[in-house]
Amino acid sequence: MDDTDRELISLLRKDARTSVATLATRLKVSRGTVANRLRKLEDAQVIVGYTVRLRPDAEPEGIRAWMGVVVEGNQTRTVIASLLGEPGVESLHDTNGRFDLLAELRAQTMAELSQVLERVRLIKGIGSTETSILLTSYR
Repeated sequence: MDDTDRELISLLRKDARTSVATLATRLKVSRGTVANRLRKLEDAQVIVGYTVRLRPDAEPEGIRAWMGVVVEGNQTRTVIASLLGEPGVESLHDTNGRFDLLAELRAQTMAELSQVLERVRLIKGIGSTETSILLTSYR
């Protein structure tokens, strides 16, 4: 990747629906150059998809929570595979510091969140967890 690819990705992060023509204008390159770079970035799986971001309050019925996970021994891969298979885990991140992993959880009700937490606690290789429910998001 060069500076143009990085700038292209930066523009797409701000608005993935930006047209190729607009991207070309902002990057000061041709539309064909933008289209070719996008194709190459997608083929190399640098860009693996495009998505929609919603305002935090756009789904008021849902419950979101963050869970810090401490992994026992060298079982990180097993724990990651198990967490990625858990439907209540929206996203999973490798971190440093107090926790080995950070999981974003989603549930429709507190009872459903409780079931997610119970299933996660049963995953072999998890030493401990700490969960915080999101109350308000500002950005």
